[in-house]
Amino acid sequence: MRIAVLELTGHPLPLLEGLPRTSRQIRDWLAPHLPEAEFTSVDVVDGAPLPAFSDFDGVVVGGSEFGVYDNTEWMQPLRDFLEGCRAQAKPVFGICFGHQIMADVYGGKAEKAEVGNIVGARGFDYDGTRVDGYVWHQDQVTCVPPSARVTGAADHCPVGALDYAFPARSVQFHPEYQAHHLRDLFARGRDIFLTGQEADDGLASLESSRVPQDLAAAQAVELFRGTFTQK
Repeated sequence: MRIAVLELTGHPLPLLEGLPRTSRQIRDWLAPHLPEAEFTSVDVVDGAPLPAFSDFDGVVVGGSEFGVYDNTEWMQPLRDFLEGCRAQAKPVFGICFGHQIMADVYGGKAEKAEVGNIVGARGFDYDGTRVDGYVWHQDQVTCVPPSARVTGAADHCPVGALDYAFPARSVQFHPEYQAHHLRDLFARGRDIFLTGQEADDGLASLESSRVPQDLAAAQAVELFRGTFTQK
């Protein structure tokens, strides 16, 4: 099984020197639960071309500092790629921006949310269970695609996860994140890409939450092994 992980998050240096890229974190989160898979990172944000459909069996669309409304060089090719995945029944799992761009491509809408930037750890009702998940986003899905149903939600994020009528799933939270990584990011990014208050609130939320290390892993494995069916 070949899984392509799309890297869509910038990694400015020297600010983030020594920290793992998002695609590496996704692989580290999912690989223990999918030992038969071979993971390939595709640095789309750095100009790498999207993979040919014959080169992968499933794809993870990761987070990004960009929104679905931004005019990056890779945004339209990514949209076309996601349409192709649906046409060819290639399983797609989306995280944060991945969740948003999938919804936008597949007939819904994502935009800046009135609640503003949400950072740290927050509770969700996900797939029938109350869980904590790491979050870092100011955009949200505001209109559910006609081919999808909501499988995760919270007061601060009504469309927290989606299952589609074709092989696709997505979540707004970040199952690949770890608390120590976020603490490091908050410290480095304070007054750069986070306000002091956002950093402090995010740190406080980490201390009061319990995020499972295998959050959403079973749902991703089910998707990639072909046992997922929309309920």
